[in-house]
Amino acid sequence: MSEMKIILDACCGSRMFWFDKNNPLALYADIRDEEHTLCDGRNLKVHPDLIADFTNSPFPAKNFKLVVFDPPHLLKAGENSWLTKKYGKLSEDWPRLLNQGFNECFRVLDDYGVLIFKWNEEQVTVKEVLKAIDRLPLFGHTTGRSGKTMWMCFMKLPNN
Repeated sequence: MSEMKIILDACCGSRMFWFDKNNPLALYADIRDEEHTLCDGRNLKVHPDLIADFTNSPFPAKNFKLVVFDPPHLLKAGENSWLTKKYGKLSEDWPRLLNQGFNECFRVLDDYGVLIFKWNEEQVTVKEVLKAIDRLPLFGHTTGRSGKTMWMCFMKLPNN
């Protein structure tokens, strides 16, 4: 019997922050499936379980207990730069895309489920993102050497 997938990583990339990069409870989704050699020689592997767009998730409503959402955060980066390869790149209509992505993450999240959202403010502030998604986290914590990465926690309440 296979493990039930109760966690969705909606844009997993190379699964950088996962301790177990093949966690049996998680379904790893991303719009990309590719490999690159970075400038320092390391291999970057983006191999999701499922190729999917976070703005149009192929799952039924209330399918996951936990959703991890770490979308691209860069507006300005070269198409072939290591930053774009590692983190992806936002399009100019990022407010609409992030709003759509959040709505999809909440749609597939079960009642009382938790959404963990990671954002880096290098080019777009958390304040701008929260305005675009029109939701407030329960709490958050800033991390990273530059103090520009924030982890936020949201909960889906019934009929909300």
